[in-house]
Amino acid sequence: MKSLPQISEAEFEVMKIVWKHAPISTNEITDMLVKTTSWSPKTIQTLIKRLVNKGALSYEKQSRVFVYTPLVGEAEYIGQESNSFLKRFYNGNITAMLSAYIDNDKLSENDIETLRSLLAKPPHKDK
Repeated sequence: MKSLPQISEAEFEVMKIVWKHAPISTNEITDMLVKTTSWSPKTIQTLIKRLVNKGALSYEKQSRVFVYTPLVGEAEYIGQESNSFLKRFYNGNITAMLSAYIDNDKLSENDIETLRSLLAKPPHKDK
């Protein structure tokens, strides 16, 4: 598995916009984020530049506009972060993690029922 770049929480907010709307221009990213954050356009541009430097985004200049596409897949990144969390806090033991969530009432009955149905599915076969 290839190593994915470390992305801060702020950079992750930018990535969520790019994953959902790519290809997307700097102005479009900025317009969306100024509505949902207290960040200035300059801050957003800095975050975009960091993501390019980290290899998470690529860009193409179209006329006078920079258009961005992700180089890191959303599912791939979230999977890496989930595994990292599991290893860091629960020694890779998913049973311990789920027990902690259940014991601390972090899972609703609906969540537990969803987990039961997921566990009842046959395992994926590697191709």
